[in-house]
Amino acid sequence: MTNMQTYRHIESPGWTLGWKWAKKEVIWSVLGAQASDQGDCSSFKENLPHSCKKNPSIIDLLPNAPFNQQFSQCCKGGVLASQGQDPAAAVSSFQISIGRSGTSKKTISLPQDFYLLGSGPGYTCTAAAVVSPSAFYLGDGRRRSQALMTWSLTCSYSQTIVSKNPSCCVSMSSFYSTQITPCPSCSCGCQQGQANCVK
Repeated sequence: MTNMQTYRHIESPGWTLGWKWAKKEVIWSVLGAQASDQGDCSSFKENLPHSCKKNPSIIDLLPNAPFNQQFSQCCKGGVLASQGQDPAAAVSSFQISIGRSGTSKKTISLPQDFYLLGSGPGYTCTAAAVVSPSAFYLGDGRRRSQALMTWSLTCSYSQTIVSKNPSCCVSMSSFYSTQITPCPSCSCGCQQGQANCVK
């Protein structure tokens, strides 16, 4: 997960990423994050999944998470800096092992209805798209494995979703230069695909 925004941080209490499974998938395990609710796993007699929810919500782990639960670039309590201000702190990673999803690319169905909460509402997400399978290391870090399928999506923030009268970006400079802290050309009341923005 990368916060590509130039100035908007995702602050405490942090991000929540959720979706709806297409079939009867479960989450067997998670590294670097956790599902906020396990759900009803009563159909499993042994080895209970991490989450059996049809619509799981994933949250980041806190910085003091045990080492064996961590993943690279995880455990920031859901806080992400903006890409424009601190690229290294704008990334959060976690790894999920999914079960009951199918055994081939033809039998796997992509999750639907993704949503992102970043210290509140305002985000809309695209549908998931299949990308090149992720590669990762198992056990002692010497054996390389590959996911059966990997997908990607983009969530965009819009103040018009949060408020009818969104706040604006204001650029101030004692040198009267718009190049020092520039605002986007349409900073107030922007609505994608519409021509009613205030410049």
